Amino acid sequence: MKRKLNWSPAFFVGPHLILFALFILVPTIYGIYASFTKWNLMSDPVFVGFDNYRTILFDTSSTFHFQFLSGLKNTLLFVLFTVPPLIVIPLLVAVALEHKKVKAKGFIQAVIYIPGLVSISAAALIWSLIFNKQLGIASNLFGSDVAWATHQPYAWMIIVILSVWGGVGGNMIIYRASISGVGEDLYESAGLDGAGSIRKFFSITVPSIRFPLIYTFVMTTAGAFNVFAQPLMMTKGGPNETTAVLMMFIRNLAFGKGESIAGMASAMAVLLGLVILIVSALQYYVMNRNSD
Repeated sequence: MKRKLNWSPAFFVGPHLILFALFILVPTIYGIYASFTKWNLMSDPVFVGFDNYRTILFDTSSTFHFQFLSGLKNTLLFVLFTVPPLIVIPLLVAVALEHKKVKAKGFIQAVIYIPGLVSISAAALIWSLIFNKQLGIASNLFGSDVAWATHQPYAWMIIVILSVWGGVGGNMIIYRASISGVGEDLYESAGLDGAGSIRKFFSITVPSIRFPLIYTFVMTTAGAFNVFAQPLMMTKGGPNETTAVLMMFIRNLAFGKGESIAGMASAMAVLLGLVILIVSALQYYVMNRNSD
């Protein structure tokens, strides 16, 4: 007898695969191709091989080389400033909300999660007003007349505050869901053996939520490498381009004033993607090895 084919899985997976191919796979492949061309978005791309990559990586006299290194350095600073608090703070909040003495857990969780629902543009406007030189709450509270967005280290500080404020809630939800699945008997047994709260946290909670920790660590880091809106809207890359991240240079090359240099921008984007892949793979390897 002929075996009857079951097409039901195709109807569930198919739309996702189609959207993935149209909006991720095809643009990615074309972007990689464009990185090997000289292209201004108007005329046909002209294949130039590895010239764009050689210019970006090795030509120290090129503006593109300086932009790439400067943008990558500022991007790495953003990752360094934001990823640790976006991992530690949500984890501590999630653990605190699991305590039996804490009341109105759902309300507190909702309040912390709400900033993640606010668009970056609206959030940037709110925090720009808070740190406004004349009218801002921060300036009046601390008695300061400094222009926060045009002086360091304040420019980085307001970018980090905006990013952490908007990102804590999402990771907290993941940690709370994971911690709620840890057996209560494990904590009771540890308590009988004399373990305190800190020992329970590091010996039971952290190992039990290993995979959610790895997931949030890798995804938060990847998201931080792709930062664009926060420095653009809060400081416009200033002062003196000290907060101009790599995505800002890529966008300006491709869609800024004057003739587009989309081929060079694509090469920078591909290099940034390779950096994200390498860092994510290293994170996954180190965290998996340390947890074995």
